[in-house]
Amino acid sequence: MISMTGYAYQEVTSEAAVISVEIKSVNSRFLDLSINMPSFLNPVESYFRTKISEKIVRGKIDVNIRLKELQSNVEIFVDENLAKAYGNAVKKVIDATGLNTNGAPLDFILNQPGVLVSNKTNDAEKYKTMIEPVFNSALEKYMADALREGENMKKDLEEKLSKLSECAAFFKEWQPKMENAFKEQITAKFNELLQDKVDENRIMTETAAMVVKYTINEEIVRLHSHIEAMKEELKNNPTPGKKLDFICQEMNREINTIGSKNQFSEVGAMVICAKDSLENIREQAKNVA
Repeated sequence: MISMTGYAYQEVTSEAAVISVEIKSVNSRFLDLSINMPSFLNPVESYFRTKISEKIVRGKIDVNIRLKELQSNVEIFVDENLAKAYGNAVKKVIDATGLNTNGAPLDFILNQPGVLVSNKTNDAEKYKTMIEPVFNSALEKYMADALREGENMKKDLEEKLSKLSECAAFFKEWQPKMENAFKEQITAKFNELLQDKVDENRIMTETAAMVVKYTINEEIVRLHSHIEAMKEELKNNPTPGKKLDFICQEMNREINTIGSKNQFSEVGAMVICAKDSLENIREQAKNVA
């Protein structure tokens, strides 16, 4: 099981560059991935996006990739023809004006646009090769952190589910007691009203009608089924978050129905306990990928 919250940071310094990768995440219903990197790395963004989505299926993920080069990759080109043209033009001005000078000022020529041209080479594939091992290390750290937290959440969910199972077992145990209690209540009412003229068949008919109206047997069966389904998800599904949320909705429906049909304080107290356990499960499931 994987938590949707995690953090990792990895930084490596080499002779060529300082590279850092930060990965952090919070809860989200879907995968919301944001990668922040220098614009010259845009051609390889899809590569890192794919690497993340292969490992993470849900959560708001922020990835920050930083690269600071320690060796210059700027090349300077001289437009010799343009420089000569400026030099000849300045010389003609000097000859025409008769000014006393030793030639065209060098700084004037160097400052003219196009004489010196800089070209920064941004090879995205080269940078990807440099960043990849740092990125992989950060991703491994992140997954280890998310898995460690996920295992803690799994234990917590199993404990809460165990408590909910106890509530379901109580409901099942009380089902026949409820039917007997209905019969006792109806018999007492008939005895009060009719005394020695009580019709046993009438009692059985009224009891059956009340049992049909207030029975919780079907809800108990479905609740047990949902509990087993959640146990299976926790055991075998590494990313059960969405499925857990759906099962919680189904469990909530059964528990609410049991509560609405209930006529006994003992069962009512256990309905409250079941709702509390389920709410804890639902809140924790929101953190699971």
